[in-house]
Amino acid sequence: MLDEIVLLESSSLRASVAERDEVLDRVKELALSPDGLHATTKDVAAYFEVSEPVIRAVIHDHRSELQSNGYRVLSGEELSCFKQLCGIQSRSRSIGIFSRRAVLNTAMLLRDSIVARQVRTYLLDSERRQAIEPVDNLIHRLKEWIDTRITDALARHPAAPDDAEAARIAEDIVRTTIGTAVVPVLNTAIRNDGDQRARIEALEDEVTRLQRILREREAGSMGALDAMNARQFEQHIAWLCRRDGCDPVTVAGGRGDTGADIVAYTPDGRRVVVQCRARTAAATITSGDVRQFIGMAKLDHRADIALLVATCPFTRDALLLAARHDMTAVHRGLLEAWNGGVKLQAFRH
Repeated sequence: MLDEIVLLESSSLRASVAERDEVLDRVKELALSPDGLHATTKDVAAYFEVSEPVIRAVIHDHRSELQSNGYRVLSGEELSCFKQLCGIQSRSRSIGIFSRRAVLNTAMLLRDSIVARQVRTYLLDSERRQAIEPVDNLIHRLKEWIDTRITDALARHPAAPDDAEAARIAEDIVRTTIGTAVVPVLNTAIRNDGDQRARIEALEDEVTRLQRILREREAGSMGALDAMNARQFEQHIAWLCRRDGCDPVTVAGGRGDTGADIVAYTPDGRRVVVQCRARTAAATITSGDVRQFIGMAKLDHRADIALLVATCPFTRDALLLAARHDMTAVHRGLLEAWNGGVKLQAFRH
């Protein structure tokens, strides 16, 4: 059975339900361009109630997967025709457009959108209902069909047949039916069953791999954090913020994030701005890194709490600069404690 966490993590499982785009309409209306087939990045952001930079970050991280489901970037003459059709006045030299499948694909990638979560819920519920619905009873339907054939054959007989003759007619019809209809159907079912078993085994292997990754994350080991890519690290830090009571928590890492990978709010309303640095343990965060983040967090994002979270140590000068400017330096040692369940001092009243 599909699980939301596994769906978010596994591209092969997302591909298995990529055609179920009808679930989009069950949540809310999706605005499409006048051709009735595509939505722009602005339309997709409005549907999921997130900013356009968030959608662009999803595109940046999962471009090939989205393209396989119908995401395209228009340019040149094709773009001119699209602008004319849609009445778009923008002078942009390219525009990204999403098919409905690509929009559904986006819903399976967006972690911090309430609308995306609702789409995933409808999708998973639909899959569960489909799994428990009874399959058509082939034998029952075949029996009805044979009975009809026998009745028709007896009705066409020139004289009322005796029991022996009726039995012979019925036997001939059954033999013919088995040879021409049942055997080919069973052969096809056997082949399909083999294909389905292979597909199920592949999916089970994928689920097992993802469960192992999830167990490592839940174990809170620094090794698990070191194994994450930048996007996974941002998502994990966002989870730690939620665990400690922040809500809402928005992950905006990627192009256009202006240095704020995560924006969150504490229960008492303070604005938290987080920058994540997934680096090797041998690297360091310098005073230059801290100075750049302080200016961005305090001036551009009006942060009440500024967190610079890194998987590596900070230099002495970087720690002193952070302390002077009331910025929390979540260095490798503090990150290990936070990841292990210790609440950051900055989040306490």
